[in-house]
Amino acid sequence: MLKVKDTLRATVHLSFDGRVFKAYHGPHAAARFENEVRVLRHLKARGCPFVPRLLEADREKLRIITTNCGTRVEQLDEPRRAEIFAELERYGVRHDDPDVRNVTYRFADGRFCVIDFEFATIFPDEKKTH
Repeated sequence: MLKVKDTLRATVHLSFDGRVFKAYHGPHAAARFENEVRVLRHLKARGCPFVPRLLEADREKLRIITTNCGTRVEQLDEPRRAEIFAELERYGVRHDDPDVRNVTYRFADGRFCVIDFEFATIFPDEKKTH
């Protein structure tokens, strides 16, 4: 496995078969784990096509396994970045860390995707627009 991220909050590995393994640690690790799992399940239920799919969630290990959404984007102009995160809101989720480091590019279909939902917020039902 290839380590692609190692910070105070999480370690992320990419397996050779394309799965992404994310382990949470540091402050509020359990809460961040629970939030990301909840948000990914919400987005799947809403049919959002440009986020990872949750394959496994292990509460004891504070680890998730997801599908891979492509390679990290190094540069993205501001209007396009804002458009990507605004599109996510149509599925009832505000990312709360809408930085380019949380955008990937999936070559298979030429799609920008959004990752890393530890701090995301699900809107109350009345705010959903999708």
